[in-house]
Amino acid sequence: MAALDGMAALVTGGGSGIGLACAQRLAADGAVVTICGRTEQRLIAAADAIGERCRYVVADIADEAAVSGAAQQAAEPLGALHIVVANAGGTQAIGPLALVDKAAFENDLSVNVTGTFLTIKAAVPFLMPGGGSIVAMSSIAAALTHPLMAPYSVAKAALDMLVRNAADELGCYGIRVNGVRPGLVPTGASDPLVSHDATRDDYLAQMPLNRLGHVDDVAAAVRFLAGPESSWITGELLNVDGGHTLRRGPDLGPLLGPIFADALTRISSGVQP
Repeated sequence: MAALDGMAALVTGGGSGIGLACAQRLAADGAVVTICGRTEQRLIAAADAIGERCRYVVADIADEAAVSGAAQQAAEPLGALHIVVANAGGTQAIGPLALVDKAAFENDLSVNVTGTFLTIKAAVPFLMPGGGSIVAMSSIAAALTHPLMAPYSVAKAALDMLVRNAADELGCYGIRVNGVRPGLVPTGASDPLVSHDATRDDYLAQMPLNRLGHVDDVAAAVRFLAGPESSWITGELLNVDGGHTLRRGPDLGPLLGPIFADALTRISSGVQP
């Protein structure tokens, strides 16, 4: 028997990148996996790639009713949920704080914090019969400042405290809650950071292991925290970052600074941008 035989899993944002890698790893170890996201064509392609152990449901994690429906559908094959990977997240609020749009700031909080909260809330009733594991996707940005990406850092730091509080509250039901903090991993979302030479090199200079991550590096950590091997671990935030958090956050100035240089000059001169 595979280690996760007889377990049902829900992976939000499972149509691509890290979420897809997590879903693939869970299914390969025997879990029946339901992936959700906003783009049906992407989910169809992902489910086809994963194989017969995977189903999909279109759901926006910012929509409470949709997330509840996704959790219910994920529990249907086996009558309960056992694993939840709250992976969906992202950022729209890029740039100096003085220039960040309020709506973009609130979007970062909604996608990363509120969406994870709604995922946990929706999953708990289906985990309670026998307990299970929730793994939330954080970031090294929760632990290290990321100038020009401050709203994202704030959101991920809040997510980390959500993980710790949920672990404290839900432990009595046999539900474990942990988080993973990836470093720089090449995905579609991170392509601007990876493809910009100075930015990529600065990331690498902060990593003792001196290499970019891979989606499978993160998926392996999620699989460990999701499965029975970590049955006495809860409330932890695992850095999967090549050692990046031993040093400092990235210098995004060479990539993003020129975009906002004129506006910042005008602000420093007392002129509204």
